[in-house]
Amino acid sequence: MVKSIDATVAIIGAGPSGLLLSQLLHQSGISSVIVERTSKKRVLERIRAGILERGTVEGMEEAGCAERLHAECIPHDGVILSFDGEQFEIPVKAITGHQVIVYGQTEITKDLIDACEARGQRIYWDCADAELAGLDSNAPQVGFTTPDGETISLSADIIAGCDGFHGISRQSIPAARLREFERTYPFGWLGILVDQPPVAHNVIYANHQDGFALASMRSETRSRYYVQSAPGESVDDWSTERFWEAFTHRLGDLGKQVKTGEPIEKSIAPLRSYVSEPMRHGRLFMAGDSAHIVPPTGAKGLNLAFADVRRLSRAIAQWHASGSEEPLEGYSIEALARVWKVERFSWYLTSMMHQFPEHSGFEKNMQRAEFDYIRASEAGQTMIAENYVGLPF
Repeated sequence: MVKSIDATVAIIGAGPSGLLLSQLLHQSGISSVIVERTSKKRVLERIRAGILERGTVEGMEEAGCAERLHAECIPHDGVILSFDGEQFEIPVKAITGHQVIVYGQTEITKDLIDACEARGQRIYWDCADAELAGLDSNAPQVGFTTPDGETISLSADIIAGCDGFHGISRQSIPAARLREFERTYPFGWLGILVDQPPVAHNVIYANHQDGFALASMRSETRSRYYVQSAPGESVDDWSTERFWEAFTHRLGDLGKQVKTGEPIEKSIAPLRSYVSEPMRHGRLFMAGDSAHIVPPTGAKGLNLAFADVRRLSRAIAQWHASGSEEPLEGYSIEALARVWKVERFSWYLTSMMHQFPEHSGFEKNMQRAEFDYIRASEAGQTMIAENYVGLPF
């Protein structure tokens, strides 16, 4: 027997994007149901970025979920660029008047889940068989089976695809309706989480002849460090000793200040840039990684997803209040205009700060020239600072 339920918005994905959308819609009096393919435990265990733009913080404030964030976050006033051991700091706050802050994505997810559960938001966990139907109609549906075997048919006016790159949302759009753009980079990032104080308060991006390195933090006592890894390498190829040797060497003199230790988490992530257009198909609206991927250089993944969600929540609220389709019709075009600008910045930083195996001496000298230009140019530093704190929308 099939159980039928309904909501104004069906949200696919209970990651931070889907949870934030539900919370923002609730603030506008709009009902939603969330369907997630994995477990609550799995969602809470994901280790992701922790550098938040001002727009992401504003989104948490609008959702009524920023109290712990403001109490525990660590503000950053700048960003450090390093090239073969030479480094300088871009004074982001002095240039823009704004900061980025450190607050882990896992903590954001906890805050949003707590808020959703406190108000009784319906979240269906562990529903791996979800299917979307009727996307070209005014009555789209989501069908799925709960872990206890109950078959659900969820009817909604709108479906929001917040289920990531491998989710069902984009896969439900006919291939002929999509335009896909992709750049796969010939390296990955090996990242570790370690309970040691960070080597510097602000994030360090380092280009070294042996490869890229990044120094970030999760707290005053927990650090997140990365090194560039080769294609095909796995975590098993990188012993703790090999990681620390590479990381400290690539930071130059700053590497002498690194406090090493046994990692509490270690993983490798491939790097790619990806955009799928449009971000709407009928009554399906995509947000975040379901529609685009950025390389982690610049820490734009979660921030870009939250920008999508804030824009989508406003469009849905305006449609719900007025009955006009115009806000919904503008969503994809307006979102993509900003998406491509963010993609450009992540691609730019990735191109300047990494070692590419196919590069000749010419390309490597171009990287050095770009680094020297940014170091000496107020205009160049302003461009990076404006993008780093987040473009307006």
